Amino acid sequence: MKENTGNPLHLKSLNHISLLCRSVEESIDFYQNVLGFVPIRRPGSFDFDGAWLFGFGIGIHLLQSEDPENMPKKSEINPKDNHISFQCESMGAVEKKLKETEIKYVRATVEEGGIHVDQLFFHDPDGFMIEICNCDSLPVIPLAGEMARSCSRVNLQMIQHNKQMHQVVQQL
Repeated sequence: MKENTGNPLHLKSLNHISLLCRSVEESIDFYQNVLGFVPIRRPGSFDFDGAWLFGFGIGIHLLQSEDPENMPKKSEINPKDNHISFQCESMGAVEKKLKETEIKYVRATVEEGGIHVDQLFFHDPDGFMIEICNCDSLPVIPLAGEMARSCSRVNLQMIQHNKQMHQVVQQL
C-alpha cells in the first residue's frame, strides 16, 4: 500500500508568523490597533527583545532587529509580493479604518466564474505586506476532484480522508 503523502508531517494548523521589526513598540501598536491582535505572554527565558500577539487563531511573533537602520524599506505596495492575508466581514469597514489611520493601500479584485473577491493590500510599519479580503465567497476546489468548499469552511481532515479513500480505490 502507498504511503499517505497528503499530510506527511501531520500538520494541524498555522501557529504563528515571525516578523523582524525596526521597533517592536511601533509594530505592537499597528497589530493591536489596526488589525485587532492582542498582546500575550512571551517566555521570559528569551534573551532578545520581542513581543507575541494573538488573534483570529494565529500568533504573530515580533522580533526586534539587531540592526534596525539597515533593514530594507519597502514603499511600493505590490500585491504579488510576500504577504499574509486575512478574511474580513466588511471590506467597507476595513477601507474606512485604513483611511482614518492614513495607511496607504492598493485595491484589487479577483474574478472567477462570476464570483468577485475584493482585496486591500498595505504594509505594516516594517514593510511586511498585509492583505485583507472577502475571499470566503471564492470556493476552494482541490485539484484532485474533491468536493468544493468555501475558504472558511475547508475541513483539512475531510480532504485528507477523501485522498486516502481515493488512493485505496486506485489500488483496488
